[in-house]
This record gives sequence, structure tokens and C-alpha cells, in this order.
Amino acid sequence: MTAKMLHTCIRVKNLTESIAFYEKALGLKEVRRKDFPDFEFTLVYMAFEEGGFELELTYNYNQKEAYDLGNGYGHLAVGVPDVRALLEEHKEAGYTVTDLKGLPGEDPFYYFLTDPDGYKTEIIQDGAL
Repeated sequence: MTAKMLHTCIRVKNLTESIAFYEKALGLKEVRRKDFPDFEFTLVYMAFEEGGFELELTYNYNQKEAYDLGNGYGHLAVGVPDVRALLEEHKEAGYTVTDLKGLPGEDPFYYFLTDPDGYKTEIIQDGAL
């Protein structure tokens, strides 16, 4: 199996402040953005100039309180060449997985795999994002 790490997701209360922090503190740049106003969230992907692994900032509109560091949604993401085949392999192995999912208005292209401690890894079809 060929796989690669894609991104780590964190939820942020103030998108503008967060983008500025990661640009200034780490030199990350915004590489793409997906806005879903009807569903009240925005995804901003940041990476180093040379590309590669990304940080996904998830901004949920109208978040009043700071996220608790232990339960703010986050995950690792791994890109694979055939997400459907791997999903079937994971099901057959008895792992805890979700159904294949997609972002609002998009075809399904990812699912989540849960490890024994409850941590989730997003398995994504290569090239889907």
C-alpha cells in the first residue's frame, strides 16, 4: 500500500488571528480555502512554501467560547490511491470505520478510521482535496 500524510486539522475560534499566527510564527502560507456558508464553516489549508503536509484550520461560524484543548476536533489525514478498496479492507479486518463521506455538495471521498484509543485518522482518496 502506498500512503502519505496529508494534513492535521484543528478548530480555531478566530480565523484571521489564527492565519496571521501561523504565517508569522511558522512561515506557513494559505494554499487554499473552502467556504461553506450554508453549513456555517470554513476550511483554510496552510503549508510551507515547498508544499507537502498541511495544517487545516476549521473555523465554525459563531463559536463564542474557546475550544477545550482535549476535545477540539482534530485528526490526522492519510492519502491513498484507492479509498474504497482500503475501506473494504478495514471493514473486513474488523476496524471501527465510518461510511464513505464527502463535504457538502461534493461526492464521497473520505472516511475515518478509529484506533484502539479512540483517535481518528481520515483516509482520503489521493487528489480529492
